[in-house]
Amino acid sequence: MTEQTQALARLIDAHLAGRVRAVAAPAGELAYELDPADLGSVCWVLRDHPELKFEMLMDLAGIDYLEFRKDEWTTESSTRTGFSRGRLEEEEVVPPAPVGGARFAVVYQLLSITHNQRLRLRVRCENDAEPVIDSVVDVWSCANWFEREAFDLFGIFFRGHPDLRRILTDYGFIGHPFRKDFPLSGNVEVRYDPERKRVIYQPVTIEPRVLVPKVIREDNRYNPALKDAPAVKP
Repeated sequence: MTEQTQALARLIDAHLAGRVRAVAAPAGELAYELDPADLGSVCWVLRDHPELKFEMLMDLAGIDYLEFRKDEWTTESSTRTGFSRGRLEEEEVVPPAPVGGARFAVVYQLLSITHNQRLRLRVRCENDAEPVIDSVVDVWSCANWFEREAFDLFGIFFRGHPDLRRILTDYGFIGHPFRKDFPLSGNVEVRYDPERKRVIYQPVTIEPRVLVPKVIREDNRYNPALKDAPAVKP
């Protein structure tokens, strides 16, 4: 961790002690978790305090922790020896699931243009059945579309949002496609009906299939002995 990052961590501890908790993050980065009730007050401090000045919300994203850190996907015939099992190596830095075992959380990526610093916040949604969290549109106006995207894809509601509606999927879309329990092929499909002379919805006709290959074939292109080997002239 650089000296600049360490200085920022000390400022966070000084101004937000008891309201934020440090969580694991890649080297050189700072990430904190906080309770939903403290979201508004913490964001105002981060934006307006002269020693912090996180004027810009770079991104906001939802997270679904369903089956978090499980190395086996729910498939019909793929095996544990299949390629790319979707599990990170133990030495990689992975933030733990939110406190309390919440399924849904929201992550905020902040930037201080004044001090050239970045910060990550994570807030859990307390109700898995109806995930709700306060909107930060009043703090950063750009959160408007970000929160609509998280609502559309994850079904997370943002209390106080001025116009919370879908932004990426169709208005008649059912479900939230980034949830881990949403089928890869979806639930419905659209097609043009020549008899009705309009586009109609119908149950999806794609048969589920396993996308994980079960056999890994040898390929000389990836032989370590050939790495950086001099080219052979014809």
